[in-house]
Amino acid sequence: MTAEAASSGRSVPAAFVRPAAWLRSTRAGLFVVAALVGAGSGLGAVAFRYLIYFVTWLATGHSQFGQAGYAGSSHLPWLGLGFFVLIPAVGGLVYGPLIYRYAREARGHGVPEVMDAVAEKGGRIRPQVSVVKALASAVCIGTGGSVGREGPIVQIGSALASAFGQWTKMPQDRMRILVACGAAGGIAATFNAPLTGVFFGVEIILREFAIDAMFTVMLSAMLADVVAIPFLGSHRFLTGFPAGVTLAHTSDYLLVAVLAVMAGLVGLAFKTVLYKVEDVWDLWWKGRPEWARPAVGGVGLGLLLLALPQMYGVGYPVMYKAVAGDYVLWFLLVLAAGKILACSLTLGIGGSGGVFAPSLFVGATSGMAFGLTAQHLLGPSAGQPALYAAVAMGAVFASAARAPLTSVASVVEMTGDYALTLPVMLAVAIATAVSRALGYGTIYTTKLLRRGEDIDRAVPWRAFEDLKVADAMRPFAVPLAVPAAEHGNTGDAGDRASELPGTVVYQADPQPVRASEPLAQALPRLEAHGRDGLPVLSSDGREVEGWITSASVLATLAGRMGAARPHGSRPAAAAATAPAGRGNAPPTPSTGYRVIELAVGASSPASGAKLGQVSWPTGIIPVSVLRSRRVQDPDPSFKLAAGDRIMLLTSVPAALENRRDDGAAHVPACGG
Repeated sequence: MTAEAASSGRSVPAAFVRPAAWLRSTRAGLFVVAALVGAGSGLGAVAFRYLIYFVTWLATGHSQFGQAGYAGSSHLPWLGLGFFVLIPAVGGLVYGPLIYRYAREARGHGVPEVMDAVAEKGGRIRPQVSVVKALASAVCIGTGGSVGREGPIVQIGSALASAFGQWTKMPQDRMRILVACGAAGGIAATFNAPLTGVFFGVEIILREFAIDAMFTVMLSAMLADVVAIPFLGSHRFLTGFPAGVTLAHTSDYLLVAVLAVMAGLVGLAFKTVLYKVEDVWDLWWKGRPEWARPAVGGVGLGLLLLALPQMYGVGYPVMYKAVAGDYVLWFLLVLAAGKILACSLTLGIGGSGGVFAPSLFVGATSGMAFGLTAQHLLGPSAGQPALYAAVAMGAVFASAARAPLTSVASVVEMTGDYALTLPVMLAVAIATAVSRALGYGTIYTTKLLRRGEDIDRAVPWRAFEDLKVADAMRPFAVPLAVPAAEHGNTGDAGDRASELPGTVVYQADPQPVRASEPLAQALPRLEAHGRDGLPVLSSDGREVEGWITSASVLATLAGRMGAARPHGSRPAAAAATAPAGRGNAPPTPSTGYRVIELAVGASSPASGAKLGQVSWPTGIIPVSVLRSRRVQDPDPSFKLAAGDRIMLLTSVPAALENRRDDGAAHVPACGG
């Protein structure tokens, strides 16, 4: 055993040490691991589906149950309709202690735990989670839990990927990608929807769109689907969906937009009810043993199943019948509301299962109801109701999860009808906008927010998402006017230089940025030409509105990610770095103003004075102070000393050009 293996505390055969090192250190190795993860998650999805079928058969005598209404268990016929009340409690008595004893993170819908592992734990998930999640979710769904199987499959695939990554000691950046690969593979295999799997893994789990990550996740999703097809078939997931469904008229896009707004509200309602029901159970069950909660709560779930047996289990057969037009309008609305309540109750009592399938169910039934209503009011010109069912499927999930790419891909792949792409894109965009306008957390991240974890704010690219340069700049109290180019060299250079309390040692045309441009777009210029910062121009370029520095950018990002310090506690200094190309003119230097650097000597009137007490000529603004190689903000209370360098911004270019001390012109700007 090598020293590396010994340090890990695990006995790794010597024959595997060199291959493991190759896997974790090369791009080809990452692709090999991704392929293994994809195949493993595909087989895991197949095994989990058959496990659900087996538990359902044990309880009911059928592989899928509930779509036939009040049909009792063929294994327990003597229970009659009491079966619906008793069996969820029996299931809770099995999976409750299992989760409580071996893996409490297996409770609930699973995806938030995977998201948290990727965002906060470097992709590390305990290996036993996959086994416990599979068993607990299969028992929960098979005994009537009204939840989806995709959440458990995501957690199972991700846990398998994480276990393999930990065994090979993958670095954190690769571990995170592998976990996304496991999630993508699980989704791709269970729905026969590889593109949906890719977007789910990247958009929801990994939440970044790096090229290497995309390719790796694609590889896993593709292989997972290939492995699952011989067992589960290659047919489209949403059977019964009519072929050739299209919008009858372009004006029908207005109906799609109205449906999208309604679906956005339904998605938010689903999220709200889900966590309200959990709060009620938390309050009522407080102080009692958690392992018994699913069994006792199972009685309440059973009473709901007795009233609406179609809520038993995942509910895909019921959804197929709804899309095929087998239910009347009022019953479709009952099914939609019933699924929201049944899923919320299942998870609220401590059940284990996903929310992706229930959101599709709610979207399909409510969208079908909308389509029937539109057809009744407008006639054949409204188009087929099934189209609105498919559109609402994507829109409800987009509202709940705010994953527009996953939503569009899921509808198109599950229906097998690419003609739906445009209306689904419109609906998903509107529903996502409605959801973002009315709430912050998603159906996944709200679970983490309630624990005090805001993973959205912790993701760097999300922190940059809407930031402009104006958000990170330090505004001037009075903007500095930029003179017209033809008048830029006016002014009495001699008089101006004599008024400055020091020696000009450097001056240059700065590289400007615009207040309205994206912050990410301005960062390369700030890094290359802005050791002390850069001036920020107004949108029309006529005024300098402020000054932006690396320190102000970092402070703004920290604030956006929820980690900002209280006002006034920000360090006054930021470590200076050597500017790139200081001796070269910027590629597009500004006109109308210049940056000059002033050295404070021992005999200078500024030495010993506070920065705010120094009288500066009109049109000159101090933007930073350099002391001992550290750039300070121009705080008026900052006390100047001999050796300090003051960076000034002036609107009179070249006014001091002829009066610069040639002997000091080449003094390094960093104060050396």
